[in-house]
Amino acid sequence: MGLRFLKRHSILAGAALLLCAVLATVLLGGGEEETSVVLQSSAVEESSVSMVSSSVSTQETLSSAMQQTASSEASLASQGDSSAVAASVAVETQKEMRGVWVPFMTLDRSKEQDQSEAAFREMFSEIVSGAKQYGMNALIVHVRPFGDALYRSDLVPWSHIVTGTQGKDPGYDPLAIMVEMAHEQGLELHAWMNPLRIQMNDTPSVLAENNPWNLWKDDPEKAGWVVQSGQGKYYNPAYPEVRAHIAACAEEIASRYDVDGIQFDDYFYPTQDASFDEAAYQAYVDEASQSGTALSLQEWRAANINALISEVYRRVKAVNPDAQFGIAPQGNLQNDWNMGADVASWCKAKGFLDYICPQLYVNFENPTLPFGTAAQTWKNLVRDPDIKLYFGLAVYKAGSDADDGTWKTADDILARQVSLGRTVECDGFLFYSWDYLAAEQTKAEVENVMKVLNQESVSHEGDS
Repeated sequence: MGLRFLKRHSILAGAALLLCAVLATVLLGGGEEETSVVLQSSAVEESSVSMVSSSVSTQETLSSAMQQTASSEASLASQGDSSAVAASVAVETQKEMRGVWVPFMTLDRSKEQDQSEAAFREMFSEIVSGAKQYGMNALIVHVRPFGDALYRSDLVPWSHIVTGTQGKDPGYDPLAIMVEMAHEQGLELHAWMNPLRIQMNDTPSVLAENNPWNLWKDDPEKAGWVVQSGQGKYYNPAYPEVRAHIAACAEEIASRYDVDGIQFDDYFYPTQDASFDEAAYQAYVDEASQSGTALSLQEWRAANINALISEVYRRVKAVNPDAQFGIAPQGNLQNDWNMGADVASWCKAKGFLDYICPQLYVNFENPTLPFGTAAQTWKNLVRDPDIKLYFGLAVYKAGSDADDGTWKTADDILARQVSLGRTVECDGFLFYSWDYLAAEQTKAEVENVMKVLNQESVSHEGDS
């Protein structure tokens, strides 16, 4: 009986705090541009945020960003049609982020005959040297694709990416090697983590015995901590214990490795289906209804993700103050909200992240979200001057039939996107992905974007 009580009330106590936080935000002025985040010290809900945006303040922020965007669209449209090289503004290239994502597929050694450390070093050496050749200054490397680890971890099993079998020790430490090799060539290395995904479409095919899925799924006291949804298995961030586990994994990387940053991708809640976390949400509603009005399911999920993000930020900074924590959400704001990603709050309040990199995988002709509109909207959304704004660009679409063939209408789309990004004064660019920098399909586009990236730097020092 006692254990059932504690299990139920761990989430109820946290939920009650989240509800109070939202009510306090509404009453005390949650619409302000910058909101200080204070972390609870309660043992029951250590990771809760005492102030989170309500859906009202979030929607007001998004609406404001869109209105500001509308007033700038004419000049941006003109920029999108102009010559990229001629239009690119002078920048300090030493400070401009130029990163490339290295996804787990690129690092996959599972089907290789030679899975030795030497073979891994040879493979990653090509990635490092290629990144330098293409003018990159940072690698964003996928080290946690399925709730696992391409590094030595006390919390999660070895990734199947290195050996073909999840949980099998490869006999070397891939992340340690990648940090070493990147830094030797003057490149930053950011550890890319997928926060919630454990398995997708039977990848990996077998989960290790010490995978939290296997450790938790049959434990009645941890029922609901992991969830099967569609073709995937996921962590459920409704529970403070689950959020603490994910944050501990980020903390483990930041404390053991000399990484320059840790980055979450856009995989938060995988579905809007209420069945994903029905029991946890109902427990929250039952408790919250006794003293006030419960949050909607979407608001509650956003509060859970906010609590996760703030805990990750706090724990990473505690062990490695110099490590940057960033997130690469989808470029479409509504899609972000649908998956519980309250990007508006992250961009205006301290205590969530150091940089944000929306995946603007659209071109200027996209009928739903043209690149110029998306770029200006995100620029308007970032209210905290200490938060860096990078634009994620879709190298993989260049020269392809994607988006009704509109990526074939020109060979300088990416170059014009970089020029426009500089015009709106973003802080840099991340390119997806490594494999497409040297692909025949993208050759012309990459050559043109290189011309823009390599323009002579003009120092801003002494400017008034």
